[in-house]
Amino acid sequence: MQTEQDFKDGQILLIDKPLEWTSFQVVNKLRWLIRKNFGIKKIKVGHAGTLDPLASGLLIICTGKFTKRIQELQGQVKEYTGSITLGATTPSYDLETEIDQTFPIAHITDELIQQTTQQFVGDIKQYPPVFSALKKDGKRLYEYARKGEEVKIDPRIISIATFEITKIEMPLVHFRVVCSKGTYIRSLAHDFGKALNSGGHLSSLRRTKIGAYTVENAITPQVFEEELIKDTSPKII
Repeated sequence: MQTEQDFKDGQILLIDKPLEWTSFQVVNKLRWLIRKNFGIKKIKVGHAGTLDPLASGLLIICTGKFTKRIQELQGQVKEYTGSITLGATTPSYDLETEIDQTFPIAHITDELIQQTTQQFVGDIKQYPPVFSALKKDGKRLYEYARKGEEVKIDPRIISIATFEITKIEMPLVHFRVVCSKGTYIRSLAHDFGKALNSGGHLSSLRRTKIGAYTVENAITPQVFEEELIKDTSPKII
């Protein structure tokens, strides 16, 4: 049973983020639950690596003194599974925005798909999506994008250890990726489509690992709430 002092001294909570929740909403929910259940005014709670609202999976939440470990946890290797839809692009590189262009896919064979993944393994240059929370001149990139303003984005060097195609159901291509901190899987989907002389956007994403932590050991915010209430409720003998 976790106590108020446990959360203050520091806990690492593995949360399976539901679809459509922001990472910020998960942090707020857990902070509110801990404060409410123990009747405390203040508790530090933070996450070690954002997940987009349209992605699900592993979110590491740190409480109390363990919030100092966030940077260390953020730097660990991550694993994702998901799917790319070929033949169409979107401004956000995922399903957040509508399709803006379509491309032919008749020339794309299974062999070409497998061969093309090799271009994205190792240290590569990647441009972050314009619809992202990265800051440029004090504003988030998505603020410029939503107003239709042009903004110059510099590429970053990221590292992809594994880019495995797990299933092909054209136009859907299912994958598993193991990559470094700072990798945008949306950008990978966009660039992959372009490398196939077509287009592509991310149609589903799930984070399965961060370092040694796996989503199999994670719980949903709802289960966390149920367990917290159960642990802090009076026991009837």
